[in-house]
Amino acid sequence: MSEPFIGEIRMFAGNFAPKNWAFCDGQLLAVSSNEALFSLLGTNYGGDGRSSFGLPEMRGRLPMHMGQGSGLSNRTLGAGPGFERVTLSLDQMPNHSHGLVASRGEADASTPAGRVLASQTDGDMPYTPTPADPVDIEDMDSRSLSPTGDALSHNNMMPYLGVNFIISLLGVYPSRN
Repeated sequence: MSEPFIGEIRMFAGNFAPKNWAFCDGQLLAVSSNEALFSLLGTNYGGDGRSSFGLPEMRGRLPMHMGQGSGLSNRTLGAGPGFERVTLSLDQMPNHSHGLVASRGEADASTPAGRVLASQTDGDMPYTPTPADPVDIEDMDSRSLSPTGDALSHNNMMPYLGVNFIISLLGVYPSRN
């Protein structure tokens, strides 16, 4: 295998960082001990730039090329937007409807199972504002038309496989041209 560039990131299936490599876990390194790497990364991933600088934080993140592609939003070097869990607002929910359950059969109980609408034996509409013969009127099941759900967040992650990302601390200093 060829010698890596300083700052080169690779995926590694092991549970350790090989010699001269470090995990991309956002850790801070001393500038004085890693001047070449600092000259490439700067403070894009954290640190104060005087005594420390940060390595990229790849835990729970997907790598994405920086910049702005056609029709896409800008991706800034070192930025890590996005959330593992999100709560949708009403404005974000797609347009949808909830069905009203009814039966064409004749009603056979004043409190039918599931509290569904049914035809009446006298041919009247299922709903009469003031019935001629008052009976006990049951409310529809509250799940039929009322809002449903909670304002809880939901998981927003695609399927994934945990693999370590490592960054080369030593190697060939990359030419800028």
